[in-house]
Formats: sequence, structure tokens, C-alpha cells
Amino acid sequence: MTHSYLLMAQNNAWANETLFEAITDLTIDKFKSNQPGFFPSLCATLNHTYEVDLYYIDALFLGGIGVAVFDRVVVEDPKILAKEQAKADAKLIHFCQVATPQTFDEQRSFIRNDDSMQETVTAILLHLFQHQIHHRGQAHVQLQTAGIVPPQLDEFHLDFERASTAQKSFK
Repeated sequence: MTHSYLLMAQNNAWANETLFEAITDLTIDKFKSNQPGFFPSLCATLNHTYEVDLYYIDALFLGGIGVAVFDRVVVEDPKILAKEQAKADAKLIHFCQVATPQTFDEQRSFIRNDDSMQETVTAILLHLFQHQIHHRGQAHVQLQTAGIVPPQLDEFHLDFERASTAQKSFK
């Protein structure tokens, strides 16, 4: 089981890196410009994803920051946000590397809608991966409407179609 979560964390990091590479040349104005989606811009979408990552990674590590992670300045430069997202992704990979089978059954506490919640590490990880996939899909459409060819983000797990960047970075 530990191996599967590690692979998902590695896939998550690779997909984020691949997505951010696609917007390397995007100006800050274009990054912040209105695009269709749940969030009004690539900037808002990717900052939301990053912020939620920080929140749940803090809970996984028993960091104690909690909802204070949401009291941060929005990162408007895609290059800086890419670096910050990569740090969060590395921390999530590290968590999955050091987790024991018992870790996945442990409970973590966090605040949600002003209520204290308890969830298993397994549930948090699955939610976090799904959240990332969900919003990367939205960012994918926003990239296309911004005039950028969206990268293929599902070539990580299968040997026969694994992207060369996934082979080098995480295998």
C-alpha cells in the first residue's frame, strides 16, 4: 500500500511540474487574466491547488499551522508558484516515503468550516490527490483558452506510454 501512495505523490509532482513547464513563457498579466473555469484565472486555480496542498500536508505532518496557511499572499508569478508547488510536492513525496503501513490508519485533525474534523491519513491522501487531479483538469482547459497547448498529464504509470520526463524524474 505504501508504494501506491508514493507513486501517486510522484505522479502528482510530475504532473504539476509538467503543467508549470507549459506556462513557463506566460506573462504575469496573462497568468492572471480571466479564463473560463471554477476559478477565474490560471493564477487563481493554481494558487488554490497549492494552498490546499499546504493545508493538508500540514495536517499530515502534524504541523499545527492549520487554517493559517490560507493567510498568505497570492503568488502572481507563475515561475515562483512553480517553485513553491515543487517544494510542497517534495514534502508530500517525503511523507509517503517515510510513512509506515500503520501511518495510513492514523487520524489527523484539522478545521473545516469552523468545525474540528478527524480523518485517516489514507482519506486525506486520496482526497488530496483527487483535488489535484480535479483542478489540474480545470487548469488544462484554461491553458487551452490562453492559447497554450495543454500538456499530456496521464502518461506516468503505464510502462508502455510513460513520458520520458516521468522516467527520469521519478522512476
